[in-house]
Amino acid sequence: MIVAAMGGPVAAVFFTVSGSGHPLRAGGEAEPTGDGRGTCCLQVVAATPGPVSSARRKEQTGPGELMPASRLRVVREHAPQLLPPGKAPERGLQVKTILVERSISAIFPEIQSIGGVRPDALRWHPNGLALDVMIPNPGSAEGIALGNQIVAFVLQNAGRFGIQDAIWRGVYYTPAGPQGFGYGHYDHVHVTTTGGGYPTGDEVYIR
Repeated sequence: MIVAAMGGPVAAVFFTVSGSGHPLRAGGEAEPTGDGRGTCCLQVVAATPGPVSSARRKEQTGPGELMPASRLRVVREHAPQLLPPGKAPERGLQVKTILVERSISAIFPEIQSIGGVRPDALRWHPNGLALDVMIPNPGSAEGIALGNQIVAFVLQNAGRFGIQDAIWRGVYYTPAGPQGFGYGHYDHVHVTTTGGGYPTGDEVYIR
C-alpha cells in the first residue's frame, strides 16, 4: 500500500496501485480496452457546496484559495483485496511467481489452468520462477486478445511482479520491450519472474 498526503489542511488520501491488462500495440505497447481490469485508485471529489455567508465571501482571496477539508469527500473505488490461491499449484513457486499467478487468476477469470513447477532442461520452471498461462481457444481472435492482455498486464506491473520476461505467439518480451522472435508459445503465455525467494508461510498477497 502506498500512502500519500495532500498538502496543507486539505485531506489525507490512502491508495493502492495496480496494473490493468490491455491488448498490445506494435512494439509491445499496451492499448486501453476500457474494461478497467486491475485498475484502482482513490479520487478526491468536491462536496456539493452549501450556502456561503457574505462574511465568508469577503474572506475569499481568489480562485487559488484552498478548499477546507470539511468540503471534500474521498471516494473509494477499489479497496485493497487479499488474493486467494490461484489456478496454479503453488508448491515450489517463489513469492513473486505466486503473486503473478494469483493476480492473473483474479483479474482474468477466463484463465482456468496455469502451469508452474515442472521438470525442464532450463532452470526457470524447476526453480519456481516461471508460469505457463494456458489460453482458451488460443488461435481465435478472442484467445489472441486475451493473451495480449495478459502480456501487457505483467509488463505494466513488471516492477511489482519482478518480471524478467514473457513469451507469447513467437515474441520474447522484456520490460524494455520485444527482444526477439521465433520462440513458439502459441497456446500459452510463458512468464518468468526474478523469484524473490521461497515462501515461509507468513506471506500475504494483495491485489
